[in-house]
Amino acid sequence: MLHYILRDKLFLLLLFFVNLFGTIYGYIWYGSQLAATPDIFLVFVPDSPTASLFFTIVVLFFLFKKNAPYIEALAIITLFKYGIWAVAMNILTLVVSGSLGWQGYMLMVSHGAMAIQGLLYAPYYRIKVRHIVVAAIWTLHNDIIDYVFNMMPVYSSLNVYMNKIGYFTFWLSVVSIFIAYALTIKNKNKQLL
Repeated sequence: MLHYILRDKLFLLLLFFVNLFGTIYGYIWYGSQLAATPDIFLVFVPDSPTASLFFTIVVLFFLFKKNAPYIEALAIITLFKYGIWAVAMNILTLVVSGSLGWQGYMLMVSHGAMAIQGLLYAPYYRIKVRHIVVAAIWTLHNDIIDYVFNMMPVYSSLNVYMNKIGYFTFWLSVVSIFIAYALTIKNKNKQLL
């Protein structure tokens, strides 16, 4: 049943527009930070909107019954990573500050959904090891840009925890890469045996 829903053209159209508008909203949300970001880092600052942009492109390809393996690898890894990351940072903000505005809860729900949707479509990706390698390089390079060059998303109440958040983020990247490999390549190799 789930297979038919995930591949249904109307559902894919809905998913495409939800992700497209979410991506646009995400880039707007990053507006002030992007305005203060040096040009060389611009592509690496809006993490979540870029992850949802990757998935929006994947869904567009699916609508035409096509695959884009490099984009699929980027989508599954970054959707899971930044989905989980945003949920964790908003929970940490709630713990540290004692409160969280409606936007924080909205971000937790939307980013949790990001992480799930990337994983749900794993059986339909046509990813090979080379695609995972390129997406892994992008993802780990992004961590360096964020935490070595201080281009990470701004959560002012969490500034004192930046080193620990950077460490957490690195290992979240590693876990995300492994999950992408396990759900796409390792899983498909098992099916062939």
